[in-house]
Amino acid sequence: MQTQEQTIFQLILHGGNGRSYAMEAIAAAKQGEFAEAHRLLERAGAELQAAHELQTSLLQQEAGGQSTVVTLLMVHAQDHLMTAMAVKELAAEFIELYERMAP
Repeated sequence: MQTQEQTIFQLILHGGNGRSYAMEAIAAAKQGEFAEAHRLLERAGAELQAAHELQTSLLQQEAGGQSTVVTLLMVHAQDHLMTAMAVKELAAEFIELYERMAP
């Protein structure tokens, strides 16, 4: 079983990976590489899904009576994840716009 700190670091890792893939997807779409952009967006989604599963496990533990200590690291991980999720959503919009503008 993972410690809470390990889970938090995994949240940061998967959130950061998801954000990076989403940004790479925007860059690919900007270059007209739409298949690559969609592939990268899928990878971003997979990373964020992994992070969401970790987040859910923390929530389930707390709901089950195991109290969670809220540290600055935990706040950072949650912020990192929510920002990454927003970037992914915006990346999907950018890709769609670039596809519409393509000749």
